[in-house]
Amino acid sequence: MSPRESKIHEEAVALWRTLFSEPPPEGAEGAVLLDLAARRLPEETYVRLRSPFLRPSTIVGPGQPTDDNALSG
Repeated sequence: MSPRESKIHEEAVALWRTLFSEPPPEGAEGAVLLDLAARRLPEETYVRLRSPFLRPSTIVGPGQPTDDNALSG
C-alpha cells in the first residue's frame, strides 16, 4: 500500500468510527470505506446559504430559486 493509500485508509477508518461509532468492515480499503460510509448516511436536502456579505449570484446553487423568482412561487 502506498503512503497515499495508507493515509486515505487511516482517514476513512477514523471517519467511519466517528460517523457510526463502530469499527469499519474488515479488510475494506479506504476508497471502499468512503463509498460505504457515503451510502449509509441519510440524504439531506440542499440548504441555500444566505449572507448579507455575498451577492445572491455567488451563493445560489443549481436549481435553487433566486430572490427574484422565490416570491412568485
